[in-house]
Amino acid sequence: MAGIYVHIPFCRRKCLYCDFYSVGERFITGDFDKLINHELLLRGNFLNDKRISTVYLGGGTPSLLPIESVGRILEGIDTLSSLNGDAEITIEVNPDDVSLELFRSYKRLGVNRISIGVQSFNQAELSFLGRRHSVESSSVAVHNAQDAGFENISIDLIYGIPGSTLQTWEHSLSVAENLNPQHLSCYHLTYEGNTPLTRRLRKGLFTALDEELSLGQFELLRSFAQSKGYLHYEVSNFAKEGFISRHNSSYWLGEEYLGLGPAAHSYNGAVRQWNPYSLERWEDGIKNNSPNIEMESLSAVSKYNELLITRLRTIWGVNTDDVSRMFGESFASFLNKSAQKYIDDGRMSRTKGNTLLISPSAYFVSDSIVENLMLIAEPD
Repeated sequence: MAGIYVHIPFCRRKCLYCDFYSVGERFITGDFDKLINHELLLRGNFLNDKRISTVYLGGGTPSLLPIESVGRILEGIDTLSSLNGDAEITIEVNPDDVSLELFRSYKRLGVNRISIGVQSFNQAELSFLGRRHSVESSSVAVHNAQDAGFENISIDLIYGIPGSTLQTWEHSLSVAENLNPQHLSCYHLTYEGNTPLTRRLRKGLFTALDEELSLGQFELLRSFAQSKGYLHYEVSNFAKEGFISRHNSSYWLGEEYLGLGPAAHSYNGAVRQWNPYSLERWEDGIKNNSPNIEMESLSAVSKYNELLITRLRTIWGVNTDDVSRMFGESFASFLNKSAQKYIDDGRMSRTKGNTLLISPSAYFVSDSIVENLMLIAEPD
């Protein structure tokens, strides 16, 4: 099984914290869907004829793309690849862009999962993040998706926002509970690269939220999720029974995927590829039947590190017997020895089947744990 990710880079206004590749809405043309389908035609063999079990339209703001273009992209994927009949097909939407009729149109096209970029149910926090939608429009969007018949709805929320408190975060979670989505993706605000928000932070225009308060918000999130029947299956993701994100889980479980569109990444188990972070360069390559792709052949150390980065964020963890089989006993021995101190202090555990897991209570510091388990060269 494999997945397809389509990067739709257009944004009406870029959020202040966002580091994903995007361009203005004015760059939307009638050719975009044709270019996506032509790229699929040119690169379809990357996945070695594997059946497609998930499709994800991300961005950017996919909900800005005309419904006719969305339809042609999905039709192209269905025609040019081996798409499973029960494939999970997700589209990301901004609350301001969607109506009941648009959701109905998505459903008619075969979309069966909606991801809504809510981020906060506090208007001051939305303004701080540079979001263009309102709190009210978020609730309306969720209700419209439900009224259109969608039974697999995810909403994104952000915590750790400067100026937020335990009370404001609890309010956002309470509103989310009342909307009853099947899935929640809850991310701590990060200051990436050279985003406008990062520049403001460096200039001293605001102060990042205190780490202790951020941890308190994370613990509140964990408690909320457990009490409301959400499985905490990945550091930032929570699902009702039967509604784990199949597409995102495929990344974490090391399955293959093809990325279409500018800045999209691809992986087939042996190499990682990525498209240019330029709409123009991407277009030129596709039109000339020679995609402008950069590629990295993955060494054993790179594959080992990637396994840790992805799997240790999840409830599935990393099995050291698998590590030994995939990379050799020296890798497994290094991992076991390095993990022992975290097992001793309770931040990790080892199952009887030799699977290493980060304790959910330590997810908040999982990045530092994983970093200390990674390699820079093959072990002796």
